[in-house]
Amino acid sequence: MTDGSIVLNETIHQSTRLRIMTMLVGQPETDRLAYGFIQDTLNLTGGNLTTHLRRLEDAGYLVIEKEFDGVKPRTWIQATSIGRRAFAEYLANLQRALDWQPGT
Repeated sequence: MTDGSIVLNETIHQSTRLRIMTMLVGQPETDRLAYGFIQDTLNLTGGNLTTHLRRLEDAGYLVIEKEFDGVKPRTWIQATSIGRRAFAEYLANLQRALDWQPGT
């Protein structure tokens, strides 16, 4: 932002998506989290979680992989490098907002 304005990424800033991204980015780059684990940890309904995951996936911030463990379907969620960069930028902008002083 060349004009010095602070802009928070609205896709990440929404509270549920922020919590999802925080969980994902907190993992090593090669790790992924189970859909059910995210759902249980954040106490979300399946429909609510799916809606937020779809929004983050559409932005390129995560990938969703579906596999079968025998006959049992498993869904895995993993942050992308684009998502990790967007999250880091979000945090940097949030810190700038917190550090902001009138007249600067």
